[in-house]
Amino acid sequence: MQRLTEQILAHAARLPEGTPLTAKGLLHLGSRAGVDQALSRLAERGQLIRAGRGLYLRPITNRFGTRAPSVEQTVEALAMQRGEVIVPNGAAAANDLGLTTHVPIRSVYLTSGRSRTIPLGKQVVELRHAPRWQLALADKPAGQAVRALAWLGPEKADLALNALKRKLPPTAFAELVTAAPQFPAWLARSVSKAAHG
Repeated sequence: MQRLTEQILAHAARLPEGTPLTAKGLLHLGSRAGVDQALSRLAERGQLIRAGRGLYLRPITNRFGTRAPSVEQTVEALAMQRGEVIVPNGAAAANDLGLTTHVPIRSVYLTSGRSRTIPLGKQVVELRHAPRWQLALADKPAGQAVRALAWLGPEKADLALNALKRKLPPTAFAELVTAAPQFPAWLARSVSKAAHG
């Protein structure tokens, strides 16, 4: 019979890159105490990456060595597993939409869950709790626009909205206008002005 650590590694190898492992998800392999201990041992040996309390990731090995799973895939898998909305922050959204040349250095994501950090190899991913209105349109282009506008702030919103009206597909801009009542007053006013301007 396979040892518990080997069973956990075999299970992890079948999962897509970045899928988090938790003791609760491995109880079909052994007792809670045994699974906790095996996960801890695997992390100490470097066969798993401890990405937070009770959260582990399988490192990716290729011909160049071993690396942590990609940030995007890890965040996506974490969102699915925990039932949270997790999206790139406003600075990243503004950069993607061409509203700024500012390139975020740190990996910061907004979440509907609690704020926390996830160590991923040599980098740290920061998850920041965000108000519901910033997460309302999640991964859609209109949601990206909302986060970019929140990051740019009231002073730059009108100018950015004029650019977004030209850049976004008409359906995405219409979604932004429809969601405006959920936004803070300054942003709702700017969106309304851009829609009728």
